[in-house]
Amino acid sequence: MKRLTACLLLCLALHAQAAPVHPSTYLTDFVKALDLSWPRNRTMNIVCHGHSVPAGYAKTPHVDTFVAYPHLLHRAVKEKHPHAVVNVIVTAIGGENSVSGAARFQQDVLSHKPDVVLIDYGLNDRRVPLEQSAASWQRMIDEAKAAGAKVILLTPTGDTSAKMLDENDPLTKQAVQIRALAEKNGVGLADSYLAYQNWIKSGKKLTDLMSQVNHPNAAGHQMVLESLLPWFRPAP
Repeated sequence: MKRLTACLLLCLALHAQAAPVHPSTYLTDFVKALDLSWPRNRTMNIVCHGHSVPAGYAKTPHVDTFVAYPHLLHRAVKEKHPHAVVNVIVTAIGGENSVSGAARFQQDVLSHKPDVVLIDYGLNDRRVPLEQSAASWQRMIDEAKAAGAKVILLTPTGDTSAKMLDENDPLTKQAVQIRALAEKNGVGLADSYLAYQNWIKSGKKLTDLMSQVNHPNAAGHQMVLESLLPWFRPAP
C-alpha cells in the first residue's frame, strides 16, 4: 500500500501544472533591476531564440533587423529604463524548427547567461509532429528555468497560406500547443497569433501585416511587440 501511495504521489507530481503567471508580476524582479543605477546595476540579457521572424527576415533574403520585434523590444525597454545596461541578443536562425533550436540551446542561448528567454518557433514547427515540437519546447523551457532564466513563449505570427481562423489548421494547432505549454510550465505567453486572428476578424487584410507570405512587415512586428510589452511593464 505504501509503495502504491508513493507511486501515485509521484505521478501526480509529474503531471501537476505550475502555478499560473501574470504579466503584472512575472518579471517584477527583472524590471526592478533595470531601474538600478550605476554602480548598483549590472548588465541584463534578454535572448530571442527562434526562426526567421525574430532573426528579422522580411522578403527573403532581405533581413530588416531594425523593424523586427527584438530590436523594437530593446528600444522600448531602454526608453522606459534609461539607467539600464540591457542587451537583446538574437540567436534565431532562418528556416530552423524547435528540434534544431533545442539541440543548440545550451551552447547558443544559455551561454549568454540570460535573465529572460523568448522562444518563437511556431511557424516552422508545422514541419514536425506536434508531439516532437512539444518535447523540444519543453526541453528548452526546462533548461532555461534550471539556469534561472524567466521564459516567454510566443505563438506564431501570420502566414497568408494558413487558414488562421480554422481550429484544424496546422498553424492554429501550434498556437494552441504553445499556449498549453506556457500554462503547464508557469511561464509567460505573448499571444501574437491571437492578435493576428483579431486583426483578421475585424475585417482587415492579413497582407497589410506581411512583407511576404510568412514574414511580418513593420506593422506585423509592432503587433508582436504589443503582445510582449505587458510582461516588461508590470504593475507598480
